Amino acid sequence: MKDAYGRRRRYCPVCDLIVFREHKVAAGAVVEHGGRVLLVRRRLGPRRGLWTLPGGFVDYGEEPAAAAVRECREETGLQVEITGLLSVVGGQEHESGADIVIIYRAQTTGGELVPADDVDRAAFFAFDCLPPLAFDATREALAVWKTSHTG
Repeated sequence: MKDAYGRRRRYCPVCDLIVFREHKVAAGAVVEHGGRVLLVRRRLGPRRGLWTLPGGFVDYGEEPAAAAVRECREETGLQVEITGLLSVVGGQEHESGADIVIIYRAQTTGGELVPADDVDRAAFFAFDCLPPLAFDATREALAVWKTSHTG
């Protein structure tokens, strides 16, 4: 460690270059249908068995909106298109989680609702009948979504 850019940072002792840590970014989608929102139940840890928005990590070189579309297709079988930005949530909730979660509004354009990948269930829920949620980022995004519907 050495002092650089106002704080202690890791560096390579061979070439003396500072080693900057990069943020993990995830993207997800609030997909609405008939006043209900699409949620998926986690098949794996962390927080296995709890529900969240379809989403996941943004791959290197991938646009966050494209990642949200890809993750929705992989986890639910649904094709969606992004209709806008809903929320950006910062703060890592667990050791392997994202530091920044970008959540988009989306609408279905095709496909068939079939859970896959790292989820074992997928369903649409009314806001007043939500199942147990896995992450604060999901709760925050759904609160923004609800506020946008109630004015």
